[in-house]
Amino acid sequence: YGRSTIANVETGRQNVSRAWWQQCDEILCANGTLIEGYDQVANIEQHYRRQRALSAPTPPSHLLMSSRIEPPARAAPASAGVTPRAPNGADPDAEVQALELARRIEASDVGDGTLSRLDQATDRLAMSYAGTPPAELLPHVRRHLDYIAGLVDARMTLTGRRRLLTAGGWLSLLAATLHIDLRHGAAAEAWLVTAEQMAGQAGHAEIVAWCYETRAWNVLTDGQYRQALALSQQAQATAPTGSSALIQATAQEGRAWARLGRPPETRAALNRVAQLVSDLHTPEHPEHHYVYDPAKAVSYTATTLAWVGDPAAEEFARTAIAELAVAPGGVPRPRRIASAQIDLALALLAADKPDEASAEVLAAITSG
Repeated sequence: YGRSTIANVETGRQNVSRAWWQQCDEILCANGTLIEGYDQVANIEQHYRRQRALSAPTPPSHLLMSSRIEPPARAAPASAGVTPRAPNGADPDAEVQALELARRIEASDVGDGTLSRLDQATDRLAMSYAGTPPAELLPHVRRHLDYIAGLVDARMTLTGRRRLLTAGGWLSLLAATLHIDLRHGAAAEAWLVTAEQMAGQAGHAEIVAWCYETRAWNVLTDGQYRQALALSQQAQATAPTGSSALIQATAQEGRAWARLGRPPETRAALNRVAQLVSDLHTPEHPEHHYVYDPAKAVSYTATTLAWVGDPAAEEFARTAIAELAVAPGGVPRPRRIASAQIDLALALLAADKPDEASAEVLAAITSG
């Protein structure tokens, strides 16, 4: 076990299994004292849960918060007095309440059914990113993070804890991405740190790699090109072989090289992306923000070539817009269309076509 786990147990911030205490009892020659103490606490806890279940037939929403994980302060709503909508217009609290009720009728504190539904909710929120305004999606993500925070101290198997931390890691990463979109820099970094911590405890290298890639994307848009290059390379070194994070970080490296005005390195990165996606099939849900869609390669190539001033960017950008306009898979991609229009405008400017460039940029800006 890591030092942080031992320290958390010593100070009462983390619950561990009976097997953990049994090992400690043997190593410290406690002659059964630690096991006896654990059993006493477990019995009291079980009795308390039974009493609480009898006295509270429905799960109050205020119990979904936990003192163990303190998320960053909530951002102010986009407009006062307006309740944020869930991605599909549903009540954002309804799913969390259903999850809590399902958990309480299972045999254990956190069973496989609860974890599976959390996994599904996490994927659905990541898929909603493609077409949902950040201010609308963020409250929904935060409610699910609140719910996960309320489960962190519950007793569960080691596998179950890893699944819970993995779901929390993905959602924290998505929350950070949304805060970046909304220009909430401090909140974004806080959630990235939380995502890294959860992923580290769960042993999930891809989430950690996505954290580096997300930082690279953020600083790239702020003009910190050298830092973006270093972060994208760090993401590649961390990402599992063949993972979506590896492909995305490689593409991000190409964009950083383009901003630095280095055509040879730019094209080398694009070639690596092409190799990585050459055998990829279109995923079942290409709109999933953390699953690389091979079709993205056209858009990223257009962006990168436009930034480095390559005339070929115009053809790639027009192709990307044409493909995205038909909403492949029935899913609109307004963000990617707007980005491709800006890429096309850059390419048109380089080709001395300012009128056409202006029209494309105006279409992107007024798209919403």
